[in-house]
Amino acid sequence: MSRKNRPYLFYDTTTALCGQCYRTVEAKIIEKSGAVYMDKWCPAHGNERVLVSDDADYYRQCREVYLKPPEMPQQFNTSMTYGCPYDCGLCPDHMQHSCLSIVEINDHCNLQCPVCYAGSGPKRSEHRSLAEIEAMLDAVVANEGEPDVVQISGGEPTLHPDFFAVLDLARARPIRHLMINTNGIRIAQDPDFAERLASYAPGLEIYLQFDSFRPLALQALRGADLSRIREQAILRLNALNLSTTLVVTLKRGLNDDEIGDIIRYGLQQRCVRGVTLQPIQEAGRLEGFDGKRHRLTVSEIRRAIAAQSGLFSLDDVRPVPCNPDTLAMAYAIKLEDEVVPLTRYLDADTLLAGERSTIVFERDPALKASLFKLFATNHSPESQASCLSELMCCLPSVEAPQALTYANVFRVLIVQFMDASNLDIRALKKSCIHFARPDGRLIPFEAYNLFYRDDRAGLLQTIQDEIAQTTRQRQRVMSLRPIYGE
Repeated sequence: MSRKNRPYLFYDTTTALCGQCYRTVEAKIIEKSGAVYMDKWCPAHGNERVLVSDDADYYRQCREVYLKPPEMPQQFNTSMTYGCPYDCGLCPDHMQHSCLSIVEINDHCNLQCPVCYAGSGPKRSEHRSLAEIEAMLDAVVANEGEPDVVQISGGEPTLHPDFFAVLDLARARPIRHLMINTNGIRIAQDPDFAERLASYAPGLEIYLQFDSFRPLALQALRGADLSRIREQAILRLNALNLSTTLVVTLKRGLNDDEIGDIIRYGLQQRCVRGVTLQPIQEAGRLEGFDGKRHRLTVSEIRRAIAAQSGLFSLDDVRPVPCNPDTLAMAYAIKLEDEVVPLTRYLDADTLLAGERSTIVFERDPALKASLFKLFATNHSPESQASCLSELMCCLPSVEAPQALTYANVFRVLIVQFMDASNLDIRALKKSCIHFARPDGRLIPFEAYNLFYRDDRAGLLQTIQDEIAQTTRQRQRVMSLRPIYGE
């Protein structure tokens, strides 16, 4: 008598969230037809299957090859009481320091985007006080010592009435690189503002919303055709040579076919240092999105880069070791008459050889040496430069004093933020992008949007109360056990 086999390969188990009640549940990781799924079961809401990768081989690389010892912050901010993800943060059970810290300085915005994880807009008038912002910056410094990258965000941060005072507060602290997350409207429309902003360079980067060239896609994501605004902003940033990253919010079937066009456009701009691709997560204000139809995985975006860019191959887009499940990168060096893809010359051993576990590699001496050796071996003398190791980072390097400068860097970064449907607690513990709070906490991006933003705090409190009650009951039973044994 032959036994029946299940129609998939059982790879692993993890802890996830029920997509309806947000309580932790056990999940199976399974492989089927070359893809990887998370199979969840909630006692209250039943089964749920979510695609987490359409490339099982790439998923295995992330899980089995691109692993480094976790790098801790200088301190932890909360205790372990309710369990992940209800103890943020950072609690001692978190496995990665803050590679990028986000300081949200307001909720006000001049756009009412149909897709906005922060839920900001014109009707929200809140701006954080300078005292609150200073407390958030101090929290980042307390955890990181010399933070690699701090991003000033919102809302639309350039609308804060004390915006430049905020930049001064950041500059007064040992922050290596500062980013401004912006829709670009004020840069496009206010030349004096843009020039004053450029005075904070070097060590400043504009993280510019840049989703599409098509009016219909911009309407769907931003509620307005911002083509002219984007053009004006890029013209001004080019004139100022102010380092810029183009940030693309991706939705399947809407703008995922424009990835190559945006990469090629970025390569032609003097100011652009790279493109960041962020698939939509279910958080905040989200109109016209169906996760089963519109969600994109890292592996799908990776393949689109290779198919559309005309520059990077599939092997050029590598997992980032600090959190390989959700981050992938490709690097190139822009020379006078060519663009040279660089990541293809890096093997996993090189990326894993250094001591640091971070998406900012340039502070690791061992990795610098390996990168320079690889580049020197594979390229002509004209393309060699002793500062090359300073250029190898997913996020900006402040100094590159030799023949090549930061202007020669071009990077493509995939950043996937998980939501209740595809959250894997194992990956969440590796999150290295964190929101700073005035109370001294630093909270992982996904957890913040799920439980710690605005009205989400009520749901969190309910779950924490349930866990506390269950814990007390278990403690009571344990205290009675000797009586039962008599």
